[in-house]
Amino acid sequence: MNKVISTDKAPGAIGPYSQAIVANDTLYTSGQIPIIPETGELVDGDIKAQAEQVCKNLGAILKEAHASFDSVIKTTCFLADMNDFAAFNEVYAKYFVSKPARSCVAVKTLPKNVLCEVELIATVGLIR
Repeated sequence: MNKVISTDKAPGAIGPYSQAIVANDTLYTSGQIPIIPETGELVDGDIKAQAEQVCKNLGAILKEAHASFDSVIKTTCFLADMNDFAAFNEVYAKYFVSKPARSCVAVKTLPKNVLCEVELIATVGLIR
């Protein structure tokens, strides 16, 4: 049976979806954008500032699911501009030190015109 993961330490869903789902000991997150959970506002700043907030949001969801960045097996990263690739990687590398599999693509537009969005898949322990 699937378990919905929800935490107020990450932005609430802005549509008909959940922050994450656990199915068969695997966590699947929805894409996270650089929204500050406490205020609901977007992070004001460049790709590094936005990537930092995205990773913090993902970390909160991982924690709620009894997982960690070390248990991430795959990420999908969306960038508004591939010229931000190197700067995005600087922030990404601080969090994803286990180097999970990854896809990173440039897209025409992201929600709220942010510069990046990341979703992930991770293994989890027992959900209580």
